[in-house]
Amino acid sequence: MSQYQTVCEQLKQNPKTWLVTGVAGFIGSNLLETLLKLDQTVVGLDNFATGHQHNLDEVQSLVSAEQWAKFSFIEGDIRDLEDCQKACSGVDYVLHQAALGSVPRSIADPITTNAANITGFLNMLTAARDAEVKSFTYAASSSTYGDHPALPKVEENIGKPLSPYAVTKYLNELYADVFARTYGFKAIGLRYFNVFGKRQDPNGAYAAVIPKWTAAMIAGDDVFINGDGETSRDFCFIENTVQANILAATTQNDEAKNQVYNVAVGDRTTLNDLFNAIKVALNESGVVYEKEPIYREFRAGDVRHSQASIEKIKSFLDYQPNYKIGSGIELAVSWYLAENN
Repeated sequence: MSQYQTVCEQLKQNPKTWLVTGVAGFIGSNLLETLLKLDQTVVGLDNFATGHQHNLDEVQSLVSAEQWAKFSFIEGDIRDLEDCQKACSGVDYVLHQAALGSVPRSIADPITTNAANITGFLNMLTAARDAEVKSFTYAASSSTYGDHPALPKVEENIGKPLSPYAVTKYLNELYADVFARTYGFKAIGLRYFNVFGKRQDPNGAYAAVIPKWTAAMIAGDDVFINGDGETSRDFCFIENTVQANILAATTQNDEAKNQVYNVAVGDRTTLNDLFNAIKVALNESGVVYEKEPIYREFRAGDVRHSQASIEKIKSFLDYQPNYKIGSGIELAVSWYLAENN
């Protein structure tokens, strides 16, 4: 039995109270679903800036009435300290996912990104410290590696940020470290690498590549690739990300705290290969897409190649990603097809 399976069994036998910020978002709603299925009590906080009520509705449809009754929702904003304090009251574990993602969004509107990702983060960190929660786990980002050229990306080696978004996520790590040193409040940061899966929004100007392309192919629309298609990423299926959050929140290893970890698979896939993988998965499901991608300019602030070392998170948290890019794409595509029907 893996460490993750062991932890899940322990949680079922000894349920805790969790706070998930950004609970109506893609990652937040997947965390909610898993926690409720483990019979946990969950408080959710969201302002619906990027989250959706239909994500919560879908989770409700996937759990029992008894499990859903263990969920309480607060419509609030992490930029408001009182909302954060209310949400943290009586909570054991905090999973802080609320943020304004997207490099292009941060370039277009750095002020709003800063308010959510830095002021909001500091509010949550302070509220959680004051509430004396057992653990605080937060969504960090692979964008923190910036222009550092080495592959794979190792947690201790970062470069200069390439976007306002990257600056905000790096500052989260600095604040977390200062809180550990100053107040003894130890948090864990999870540097996500291109997370994808069910309930990731395909719509809007800042949609991630996998849902955006999948939706376009299902509709028979053009698919645009920024650059030559040889840009590569370490795509990480959502279930791997959920595992990392639960392992981080529940770790009893004090050395594992006040750390940041890569959350990924430890592989990389080019955009050209990704295009073909989605095309094949759709074709196997009966949706034939015959168009070739349209190449355009590279996108400002984008890193050319990204691949994570996951040795640290394996060593400290016993993380074992169960889903590679292929199996993840198949599951994600089947979800988008079901949503489209």
